[in-house]
Parts: sequence; structure tokens; C-alpha cells
Amino acid sequence: MSAVLVAKVVSFTNPGHTGWILVLLLEADTTLLISYSFAECEHHTTGSKPTCGDSQPTPDCVKKCDDSSMNYKEELTFGKSVYSITGPKQIQIEIMKNGPVEAAFTVYDDFLLYKKGVYKHLKGEYLGGHAIKILGWGVENDTPYWLIANSWNEDWGDQGYFKILRGKNHLGIEDDVVGGLPKLD
Repeated sequence: MSAVLVAKVVSFTNPGHTGWILVLLLEADTTLLISYSFAECEHHTTGSKPTCGDSQPTPDCVKKCDDSSMNYKEELTFGKSVYSITGPKQIQIEIMKNGPVEAAFTVYDDFLLYKKGVYKHLKGEYLGGHAIKILGWGVENDTPYWLIANSWNEDWGDQGYFKILRGKNHLGIEDDVVGGLPKLD
């Protein structure tokens, strides 16, 4: 049996090796002011795209909207605040109130092989840290989990998503969680 609560999900195509970037979707309108083109690649899986290599440079900001009916200066939005969220219950409240949150956790090489179910690290070599987006939570086969969007594209994991043990701070997933609010005026 499986149950899940999910906040609004927005699909991202490979944003490249952009590192630890906090991306907050702050409004229901998801029209892009400016799109940046990064070549799609495979992250830790095999598929139809080439294997990801070195980091790609971030394109210069052109300060012009792709949609000519939109004005860059009028549509530009800034963040009002970024804040830490502590503990599983507070993470759940934040997701219900303001949508997905950003988090980081420790990655071992067994994570690269994830396909389905609730991921629990069992063995493998330490690889480093990784930033992700927590969308919601649920229970699968009596195991509580966080539902998470990864940035490695839809060929990795469960169509780009994974579940990880919730409530036990597994691999530090509940240690470094942040949310943010937009500046609306």
C-alpha cells in the first residue's frame, strides 16, 4: 500500500552541472522570462543522451524575455527571505504552506543505482553531498519516506524522482533544509 501527499510539481529538464543552487518556484505562473540552453546528458545512468562531462558555463544574462509580450524589468522577481526548517514535522508544515523545499544529503555510490522503492543506504563508497528538492511525503510498505525530485533528468531513478527514509534524518536529509518567500511588492 502506498500513500503520498505531494506539493505542486514542476518538471525541469537537465539544468546542467549547476552545483548547489536553490531554485524556488514562487508563483503559480511558470512562464520563463529567459530560458538558458544546456545540452541534455545522462547522470549516473545509461540512456539516449550522452554522458555528462565537465561543468558547463552559465550563459550570460541577456535581460530580455523570450516572450516579447513580457517586460523584463516588470516581470523580474526577487526573494524576500530564505530560512532554515528544522525537523520532519516542520518540513511537512512548510511544504503544505509554501510548497517544495530545498535540502541536501550525503551520497554513496549505491544511490546511483536507485530505481524504485524507499532508498536506504546499505553499503558503498562515499561520494559527497547533493542538493535536491523535497516535494512531499508518504508511506510505502509501512516505511515513511520523503518524495524527492532529483536534477539528473528523467532517465535516472524513478523517472527523475526518488523516495528516501523519512523521520530518521537518513544521510542528513533533514539537517540542511531551506525554504524561501518571494518579494511581492
